[in-house]
Formats: sequence, structure tokens, C-alpha cells
Amino acid sequence: MREKTDELARDLAIEAELEAIGSGGDGNGQADMTIPDDRLRLIFTCCHPALPMDGRVALTLRTLGGLTTPEIARAFLVPEPTLAQRLVRAKRKIRDAGIPYRVPPHDLLPERLDGVLRVLYLIYNEGYSATSGDALVRRELTAEAIRLARVVVSLLPDEPEATGLLALMLLHDARRETRVDAAGDLVLLEDQDRSRWDTDRISEGRQLIAGALAGGRVGPYQIQAAIAALHDEAPSWGATDWRQIVELYRALLTVERSPVVELNLAVAVAMADGPAMGLAMIDGLAADGTLDDYPYLHAARADLLRRLDRLTEAGAAYRRAAGLTTNRAEHAFLERRLAEVERGGSARPI
Repeated sequence: MREKTDELARDLAIEAELEAIGSGGDGNGQADMTIPDDRLRLIFTCCHPALPMDGRVALTLRTLGGLTTPEIARAFLVPEPTLAQRLVRAKRKIRDAGIPYRVPPHDLLPERLDGVLRVLYLIYNEGYSATSGDALVRRELTAEAIRLARVVVSLLPDEPEATGLLALMLLHDARRETRVDAAGDLVLLEDQDRSRWDTDRISEGRQLIAGALAGGRVGPYQIQAAIAALHDEAPSWGATDWRQIVELYRALLTVERSPVVELNLAVAVAMADGPAMGLAMIDGLAADGTLDDYPYLHAARADLLRRLDRLTEAGAAYRRAAGLTTNRAEHAFLERRLAEVERGGSARPI
């Protein structure tokens, strides 16, 4: 009981400080226009460099990002209790170290930028592919993430990763209207009507990423945006430059080693060199166990098994993926695929 009371007190103290800042103050009751947007001012303030990166990002998402603990836990690929403990530790450090919430001056914004960009990236991801609920896309989150990314770029126009993140969001958001059909069911990228993609967003995203890459300071958001641009430029799924996408994912691994990036690389390899090669890479990831509760690993594995006509194994993998999925649109899609392989449906050529 005492621990919960202490945590509530920390929450109230944080909220009080942030409320003062959100009303236009700098934490001392003084007006501050370093960041000309209330919500972004709060995000920069909350991403305090004294906190570990995971802690500051998780705390900001929970306090300001509109995400629940389960949604943040999925973003970090950790169990909910682990994420909850990170939040408690971050709040405790704020209290014990006497970390004040103050709006950083403009010259200190870059030291908080990595955390801010990570927050916006994860808000956008949750909006683009919702963890749970009936709708696949939460448009209020994707729109807000894009809006805030534009403000960051206007504040820090010489930061290529900020520009890269905005480009990445726009290039993905260009496909938003084709990701579900009229019934709200999931439509895979390979089956989307590319004539309905937003060409203005694609054009803006391509211009932004070209300018960011020209600066020579390449980071993970720029590489991901370059991958998204290749998808958007391809006239069809079959005409996608998978070889180049494979190389970009390999480059991404050199700057951001992550099991999710490795999974995406394996899928790209499957497209470029055949499902057997991609499946071998995914099986290696699965053996590690890190992504055992990640539904997209099992869904990707199921798809490659299906394409290889290993339908019994594909069914088991689809069943596992569906059991881990709490979004209705994704779950319904996986159930349809499971029914297809159980009927002995033929595989699509890769």
C-alpha cells in the first residue's frame, strides 16, 4: 500500500509540473516560447537526459503520448510487468535525484532529440498498426505524430534524423487508405491498390529523405524512410527492388541492431532469394526466443511456410500468431489464412 501511495504521489507531482509547463510556463511560472507548441514542449521537457533512454521514452509515452502500458510494452518487446517496473524506476529517479521539469533552451534541444524522435516514432507506429481494438489504424495518433514531427523539423531543420522521421511517416501514411477494405479487413501491401496511394505525400516524403541523406549523417530513420520510398516507387509488388531493400536493412542493422530489424531483413531476403532462405533466417530468430511472443514473427514464418506448401506447419504458425494478436483486423486476417491452409489452399508464388 505504501509503495502504491508513493507512486501516486510521484505521478501527481509529475503531472503538476507538466501542467504548469503546458500552460505556457517554463516550470517556474515564466512564459516560455522556445518550443511554439504546447504538446511538443511537454515532450521535450519529459525526455530528460538524466533518465535512461528507455525510461524517459516509456514515461513520456505513458504520461503524454496517449499510449497504455500494454501498448508501450509491445513497442519495447517486453512483458507488461517489466515495462511497469521501468516506469516506477523512472519516477523514483526523478524524485530521488530531484530532477526538475524545465523547458530546455533551444541550444539544449539536440541532446533530447533522440528521445523525442523515439516517442513520436512509437506514437506513429501505434497509430499505424494498433495493438488492440477493432480498427487497424488510429488516425488521431498518426496525424498527431506527423504534426509534431513537422514542428520538430521546423525547430531543428539541420537535424537529418528529424527530417528522416517525418519522411518515413509520410511515406507510410501515403498508403493509409488502402490498408483496409470497405469492411475494415486488413489488406497486405502486395494486394493494395497503388493507384489510390497519396502521391502528394509520397512526393514530399521522397524530397525530404533525399535532402536528409545528402547531408551524409545517416541514421536509422533515414534508412527506414529510404526503404519506404522504394516500396512507394514500385509500380507493383513484383517490381519492388528487393535487392536494394535487403542492402538497406543490412545497413540499418549496423546502426540499430534489433530483432525486429532482423525479422524484416529475413522477409526481404525471402522476397529477393526465395522463401526457403528467408525461412531459415526466421527460424534462427525464433530459436533465440526474444520474439517468441511477437505475433509478426509467427505470421511471417507462417506465410513463408505456406508459400513452400508446408501447410501443416503454416497452420500451426498462423494459429500461434492469431493467439498473440489482440487487434480485430489482424486477427481476422490470420484466421482467414489459417482456414485457407487447413483447406489445403495453394501457395502464391513469391
